[in-house]
Amino acid sequence: MLGEHGIGVTLPASDLERARRWYEEKLGLTPAKEWPMGLRYRSGSSFFDLYPTQHAGTAKNTAAGWDVDDLEGVVAELRERGVVFEEYDFPGLRTVNGIAEMDGERAAWFVDSEGNILSISQLT
Repeated sequence: MLGEHGIGVTLPASDLERARRWYEEKLGLTPAKEWPMGLRYRSGSSFFDLYPTQHAGTAKNTAAGWDVDDLEGVVAELRERGVVFEEYDFPGLRTVNGIAEMDGERAAWFVDSEGNILSISQLT
């Protein structure tokens, strides 16, 4: 039933204007819609919303991610825009220069201005 429909993500922001600047400057995105209580961004056929809350950045998991065709190229472009990629060294997950090799997938993680953990990945 729901597999035929898109899905959106909602991300918290403790400072909505700071988040807007970050998503514009670092990711090259502009809001598709603005409400008094948030912003909506389109990315491909998907969307995500930012809404103001004091709970931003409290989740310690990946909140959202993008699938890309050229992981190294996207990582390089985001680094040029000032995005800093996380380095992890856990059992079963280790990044090298910000990129992890996993079974059938490669991925990189970064944190937005509000403390939300985001990822980009490429299927191999």
